[in-house]
Amino acid sequence: MVRKVHNHKTDRIRPRQRFQQNKNGFKNKHVHSKNNMVTSDKQIKNIKKYGTTLSKSERFTKHHESMKQTNSLKKEESGSDSEPDAFTQLVSCFTSKTQSVVSDDEDSDSEDNAATNDSLIEESAQVNEESDPDSNSETDDNSEIDEMPTPSNNIEVSLSSECDPFEDHIQYDLDDNLYNAVSSVPQKTEETTKNWPILGQLKIFLPRPSQDTSPKMKKKRIDNDVVYAKPGEVPNRIECVSGVDWEGLFMKSQIQGNILRANQKHVDESINADDQLTPLQKELLSVVNNYQDLYYPERTLNNGEEVRFVYCLHAVNHVLKTRLKVVHHNARLANREDSKGDIPDEYRDQGLVRPKVLILAPFRNSALRIVEMLASILLEEGNNNVLNKKRFFDEFGAGEIAMPRKNPKPEDYEKTFAGDTDDNFKIGISVTKKSLKLYADFYSADIIIASPLGLRVIVGAEGQADRDFDFLASIELLVLDQAEIILMQNWDHLLHVWDHLHMQPRESHGTNFARVRPWALSGRARYYRQTLLFCAHSLPQFSALFSRRCHNYAGKVCVVNPVRTGTICQIVLQLPQVFNRIECSSAVSSIDARFDHFINKVLPQYKESVMSHTVIYVPSYFDYVRIRNHFKKETVSFVQICEYSKDAKIARARDMFFHSSAHFLLYSERFHFFRRIRLEAGRR
Repeated sequence: MVRKVHNHKTDRIRPRQRFQQNKNGFKNKHVHSKNNMVTSDKQIKNIKKYGTTLSKSERFTKHHESMKQTNSLKKEESGSDSEPDAFTQLVSCFTSKTQSVVSDDEDSDSEDNAATNDSLIEESAQVNEESDPDSNSETDDNSEIDEMPTPSNNIEVSLSSECDPFEDHIQYDLDDNLYNAVSSVPQKTEETTKNWPILGQLKIFLPRPSQDTSPKMKKKRIDNDVVYAKPGEVPNRIECVSGVDWEGLFMKSQIQGNILRANQKHVDESINADDQLTPLQKELLSVVNNYQDLYYPERTLNNGEEVRFVYCLHAVNHVLKTRLKVVHHNARLANREDSKGDIPDEYRDQGLVRPKVLILAPFRNSALRIVEMLASILLEEGNNNVLNKKRFFDEFGAGEIAMPRKNPKPEDYEKTFAGDTDDNFKIGISVTKKSLKLYADFYSADIIIASPLGLRVIVGAEGQADRDFDFLASIELLVLDQAEIILMQNWDHLLHVWDHLHMQPRESHGTNFARVRPWALSGRARYYRQTLLFCAHSLPQFSALFSRRCHNYAGKVCVVNPVRTGTICQIVLQLPQVFNRIECSSAVSSIDARFDHFINKVLPQYKESVMSHTVIYVPSYFDYVRIRNHFKKETVSFVQICEYSKDAKIARARDMFFHSSAHFLLYSERFHFFRRIRLEAGRR
């Protein structure tokens, strides 16, 4: 009997050699025909994996040694000094053989992928830089695209620097802790106080997630590599000795040369090239450019244009950045050869609808000034590429109120009601590279300028068939200017519009949901909206709106300067003034407490005949109606004038009050704000 001796090493290697030869022959034939490569695949594979051209047996030996080292390290980490049993050795031997064959397969696959990626890189390098299809001139587009890093292997590269507040604010999603902090009622915030030279005392509220100090086991999550949005930080004041570093503020290059000229044209001609911005504008821009909510209750008729210029500059910069990002992504998606209808998450750069900026203003004249500033900031001097310009000036530049020469109105009245004071308007503006398109459809517009009444007509009420509020779903910047005038018009219209922000659209409106940002799809758009509230007085309605209806995760900044000088000393005619203190437990109960105190304590003192010609000035229309109903019920001698009174009734009431036919004149604050008539018969 002849005993056959097996050479295990030979038997083990020869099948692998035959397999490898067949596989390499097929692969080399395929790669040579596809890429015309001269270097052998075997050498490329060995160099990529081991750094040198090793033979097959040397590779197997080296791989086996690496497996042994790995097993020894695992033994040391586990703390076991015992030798493995026979079953463990058998499993490790089988695993080493299998991994050796699989590694060869993986090497060949990675080699093919590398060759494919190299060819894609060469093809992408030959493609010209994307240009703006909406622009007549490609110079600015090419210069801006040159500043961006070149993408490789079709992997998205950030279009801006990491420090750009625009990118940091809207690019990333909120983690669970930060979301819980901003969505809780009240918000979990950290309060900081700062004092700046111009704005004065600032209170900064930054949402901070609660820190859980309880010991817990560290769990591995599949989203450990996901980058989340950072909580807001305290804004840094712009301090420029000479000029403003627009690059450091991440202003678009195409508008940097227009800022000084536009500021001199609309704000102050004395601004020089070294300053470019007024001290107030620098501090306002420090907060606004940080994408934090701002409550500024010190807007006056003197600094109103400075404030308007700041938020117009910020709006143009925001729209241009968003638009450029979309244009770049459109060009890159069009050049992707391997796209099969799937869009990577890196290209999510849009909201549910197109409108991104909403500016609420009280009058048409305010909208006219805003559009003029937007055009001056965006367009170069001599470029009048504003579509529908004539129609706009015909509708928004007429209708000015003629001020009386005899018995003139106060100076603040003439400045407030200059120009067209119609409060029912709305206009959509589409921003392109070198032009502004006025009267754009809302779903094709980037900026919407409107009054609360104008939007209330479109938003409508529940049950109306033709109501529409989908265009408010993706507002990223909301500006409320001259809030004190809007309060005098109708505050309920504003609250009604505010309630319809960031609601789920009822129709798609042509939206490509593969390009929508994740936080917009998840219903968290309200936490990314920046709100800027400018008013002349600090009133409870403004504070409540800012604290309860603004949820920016980047934080809030409130200007809270104490009132050091009152207005009593400015009264020319010396009259006795008596102030009554009313005890109440809360702001809600103060309404009834104030009414009861007036009816029971104050009114009886003025019912005597010697106290005739008494004017009762009522700030709130609800209190006005309540007192009027009480007077009618008690048959009190009075006449009334309010904002809803017709001219004939106003003249009759003034005549009766002047000739002592009525004891009291019930006079509303809103009527006085809009009409400013003189009451010669009023004595107290």
